[in-house]
Amino acid sequence: MIDLSGRAAVVTGGSRGIGEAICVALAHAGADVAFGYRADDDAAQAVAGKIRGLGRQALSVRGDMASMADCRALFEAAAQAFGGVDILVCNAGVWKRAPIETMTEQQWRASMAVNLDAVFNICRLAAGHMKRRKTGKIIVVGSTAGQRGEAYYAHYAAAKGAVIAFVRSLAAELGPDQINVNCVAPGWVRTDMTAGVFADAAFTQATEASIPLQRIAEPEDVAGPVLFLASDLARHVQGAVLNVNGGSVLC
Repeated sequence: MIDLSGRAAVVTGGSRGIGEAICVALAHAGADVAFGYRADDDAAQAVAGKIRGLGRQALSVRGDMASMADCRALFEAAAQAFGGVDILVCNAGVWKRAPIETMTEQQWRASMAVNLDAVFNICRLAAGHMKRRKTGKIIVVGSTAGQRGEAYYAHYAAAKGAVIAFVRSLAAELGPDQINVNCVAPGWVRTDMTAGVFADAAFTQATEASIPLQRIAEPEDVAGPVLFLASDLARHVQGAVLNVNGGSVLC
């Protein structure tokens, strides 16, 4: 039922984890995919290979999404290569522990730069492009932390909470131009970013026990809802926060 043939997508943070799963899911549905990544050239090449293996065009662009110039390089490269951009998925993010009494200004700014500023940067570019085309899908990957807060990650939670307000504002602003703007809010997901905490067996068991579905999500569990929001099945979904957390947070 989901056919994205003839459409082009841009994904930030696409070389690993949730971003990689999203890139592959979009390609599997027929979309050409351009993605940004920060540093791992080998991982980026591997993801691009998976996209091409599904018969779709792939473009990987290295850069820092906290930089407007790097966001522009990614978005314009995709628009030129594919003839336009139909779908934007803002996925790039960082999650690093920092107790508030020892959190430095640098840690705060670094979290805001990647988790919030990068979303503004790429969405600003996409908005103008999609408004001219009178169509588009913007999906931002948020977090349950932005809904309930998270001890020792206040900077991350603050950024993700701001992202939710940003998405709702863009939904109201861009809706008249037939641009859907929505958010997917994952809970715990097994990725490289969370590998450290899940190396603790006791913590992993306690986390699983706290989730009604009794399991920790895999990246593909998040990619599916993103794919739905990128499709015509979600054409009347606007400004929504789609929770993908196994029931751990009911909002």
